[in-house]
Amino acid sequence: MTETKTPSMDRRSFLKTSAAAVAGTALGSGAITGFPYVRAQEAVTLRYLGTAVNQSKEIADKVKEDLGITIEYVPVTTDEVTKRIITQPNTFDIVDTEYFSLKKFVPTGNLMGMDAKRIKEFDNITPVFTKGEIDGRKIGDQGTAPWKVLYLEGNKSKTFSASPTEWISLIPTTYNADTLGIRPDLIKRPIESWAELLNPEFKGKASILNIPSIGIMDAAMVIEATGKYKYPDKGNMTRDEIDMTIETLIEAKEAGQFRALWSDFNESVNLMSSGETVIQSMWSPAVTAVRSKGIDCVFQPLKEGYRAWASGFALPATLEGRKLDAAYEFVNWFLSGWAGAFLNRQGYYSGVLPTAKASMEPYEWAYWMEGKPASQDIKSPQGQIIALKGATRDGGSYEQRMGAVACWNAVMDEDAYMIRKWNEFVAA
Repeated sequence: MTETKTPSMDRRSFLKTSAAAVAGTALGSGAITGFPYVRAQEAVTLRYLGTAVNQSKEIADKVKEDLGITIEYVPVTTDEVTKRIITQPNTFDIVDTEYFSLKKFVPTGNLMGMDAKRIKEFDNITPVFTKGEIDGRKIGDQGTAPWKVLYLEGNKSKTFSASPTEWISLIPTTYNADTLGIRPDLIKRPIESWAELLNPEFKGKASILNIPSIGIMDAAMVIEATGKYKYPDKGNMTRDEIDMTIETLIEAKEAGQFRALWSDFNESVNLMSSGETVIQSMWSPAVTAVRSKGIDCVFQPLKEGYRAWASGFALPATLEGRKLDAAYEFVNWFLSGWAGAFLNRQGYYSGVLPTAKASMEPYEWAYWMEGKPASQDIKSPQGQIIALKGATRDGGSYEQRMGAVACWNAVMDEDAYMIRKWNEFVAA
């Protein structure tokens, strides 16, 4: 499970930059390619709320071309997505949010259950979401694993269902297995464990993600790797476990371990590309962005496994009529292949793999999904060379990476207490 030794790239950054440019635009018209056509007199604009991870001009343009639907992006932070769902559910028509946040806003009743019968590719959604499996093998389920919160009891339900139903909380968009980013050119030795994040060797050169619900999961991976403590469930800590975790982080911070606590994608890129940090919590498209500058950066596979995340589409409970129909058309389009291939080419994983595969060149699929050496240079959707011929992807194949998931981003029962303690760490 090692990746590209040549200038290679991965995922979240292309979308970040392109979303800022697109915010509210979608150009083009006309050509219909197998999807229900929205006639001019029925033209619809969908306000798409999300974190910019899946918001790109290319996707908006393609939707306009294929469906005649205009996508108006509303890019905000992860926490702001949750706040808007809870307090301003009428300010968007479709939302792309993470599964771990569901426990915060499903009880409000502000989102409707998505009707599985209206999702053409529902039966082809990867079993990572529906069963928690890869090739029939169970994967790590600590935290808010998607299959635990996938089903609702009804269309307007405020509670999850423990068994499959027709009503779905989120229809998958993208997901991934996250790890640490490193600068091998500056570290100059193998990095194999999460424990290295707190290694005094990297004093003043390390950084951790400052989003509480995610950062504390990275911290738990590090603490377990050091052998200090074994969590029964990293994604649902007791108060004593939260206290111990935060105390460990504060001790490291006061000792000067962290160069920064980053909360912005671009900040993480700048820290690594400048060499101010050499090891940090990272998202793989941020690694890609660093590589695009010609700088050696690796999304490092680690022996303890990955912290995973997943996002999906939901609709406000008040959506109806033409906008409701258009929202389902857009979701079906998103799962039909083009968007999945677009996102896979950045290192994400799409919710429906067969349709994405059909929209990718065989050599692209072999590199991104099968972990095989690139038979020719690999390019981003924007045409940048992100991996040279012969390179392999960090972590290997889809089965190797998702099969090594140790935990998922989560909202704990003690979430409010955890956030207060995390803020103590930030202020220390």
